[in-house]
Amino acid sequence: QVQLAESGGGLVQAGGSLRLSCAASGRTFSINAMGWFRQPPGKEREFVASITQSGHSIKYVDSVKGRFTISRDNAKNTVYLQMNSLKPEDTAIYYCATSNGFGDLQRPYAYQYWGQGTQVTVSS
Repeated sequence: QVQLAESGGGLVQAGGSLRLSCAASGRTFSINAMGWFRQPPGKEREFVASITQSGHSIKYVDSVKGRFTISRDNAKNTVYLQMNSLKPEDTAIYYCATSNGFGDLQRPYAYQYWGQGTQVTVSS
């Protein structure tokens, strides 16, 4: 089992920044890639960003490219999501997840463990 603890969510004005963190514990040796998803109010969960263990392969959904940055610290088993120039449409519950590396990392099915989610609210 892998446990994930997210932090860093909150309320911010449009144009502001937040940094989300997600610390993994437990069977962390099984972790290959890590990712962030989000679920806006009344909508389905959607992919935001992913990063492989080496950090060499990073993917973003088009709507956050140039504004969000995913990174990880393998020594701390932690993944981060730096979110800049936030927009009201970024409002959502943000989830981190871990993957053994198999499957399409832009799809939820590729991830085995999920955090409880952290709320991000961007006011206009």
